Amino acid sequence: MNLYLRTHVAAAPAEVWRGFTRDLFLALAPPFPPSRLLRFDGCHRGDEVHLELGAGPLRQPWTSLITDHGITSNGTYYFVDEGRVLPAPLHSWQHRHLLQPAPDGGTYIVEDLEYRTASVLLDRLLWPAVWAQFAWRRPIYRRWFGKPAGQ
Repeated sequence: MNLYLRTHVAAAPAEVWRGFTRDLFLALAPPFPPSRLLRFDGCHRGDEVHLELGAGPLRQPWTSLITDHGITSNGTYYFVDEGRVLPAPLHSWQHRHLLQPAPDGGTYIVEDLEYRTASVLLDRLLWPAVWAQFAWRRPIYRRWFGKPAGQ
């Protein structure tokens, strides 16, 4: 199942790229499910992020590996995280982060992700929750990187 969200911010792509830090990662965490960050190496190829989701006996690990990062010829910064250890019911996870130059000098932060469970029906049932988790980020990105003029 695919999800694609785009948020316009005022800061330039290079500034947004530098802002993808542990502090931003913590700020982006939605209130549910509860999570605890165990490790955050960064957003470069080979870096890892380890989380613990849930609470009490329902805790589950989540480990992601940054499998690619760079800058394209049009000035888009990007990095890709792929789930290596995922909580149930997820079987696969790939999340592309794109920081695209906007015409006004700002940036479009793009969340482009694909996930799979054991069934297409469950993929579809999870989509609203996954969408909400990432829509949660939009106002946070704008607080960190500025709201574009006129929005």
